[in-house]
Amino acid sequence: MYIKNIKEIKMNLRARYRQFRGRLSEEQKSGMDSNIQSRLLALREYAGADTMFTYVSKPIEVDTIALIKTAFADHKKVAVPRCIPDTYDMEFFYITSLDDLERGNFGVLEPILSKCRKVTDFSKGFCIVPGLSFDSQGYRLGYGKGYYDRFLAGFGGTTVGICYSGCVQWNLPHGYYDKPVDILITEKYIRRMANQRTDG
Repeated sequence: MYIKNIKEIKMNLRARYRQFRGRLSEEQKSGMDSNIQSRLLALREYAGADTMFTYVSKPIEVDTIALIKTAFADHKKVAVPRCIPDTYDMEFFYITSLDDLERGNFGVLEPILSKCRKVTDFSKGFCIVPGLSFDSQGYRLGYGKGYYDRFLAGFGGTTVGICYSGCVQWNLPHGYYDKPVDILITEKYIRRMANQRTDG
C-alpha cells in the first residue's frame, strides 16, 4: 500500500510540475534559464572541471544548449547521455559540436555513435542533473524511468541540479539509495547541500 501511495504521489507531482512549466511564457522561461545559466557558470566547480556531463534539454526543461556552447568556448570536454535500448541504463559520449547529436529515444537529442567517443571515467567531472522538481535537501523527482538514479550511483564528481524555483519543494519522497545533488541552482539562488563532498 505504501509503495502504491508513493507512486501515486510522484505521478501527481510530475503532472503538477509539467503543468507549471507548460504555463511559462517563452519570455519568462528564457529569463529564468539565463539566470540559472549565469549562476552555474560562476561556480568554482564549473571553472575547475575538465569535463561537463549534461543532458540535452527538451523544451520543457531548463535550457542546456547555451551551457554546452559555453563549455565548448571554455575548452571543456562535453559529455552527453544516450539511453541504451531496451534497458533503463544510459551511456555518455563526448561531443565536440551540436552536429554530433541526433534525435533519439523520447525525442531527445543523443550522440551519434559513429562520431563520438564513449566516456569510461566517471570518477570526476561536473554533472548537470535534470529534474522536474528538487527538494531542499537536493533530492530530485525525475521522469520515472530511473536513468539518472542508476548513473549517479556510480558518479564520483560534483552533481548540480538545475530547476525553476517554482518547482522546488521542501521535501520529496525518496528511497534509501537515492542520491541528492551536491548543489541546487534556481533562477533565484544557489543552494549547497550539507552532504556536499568537500574533497578535491
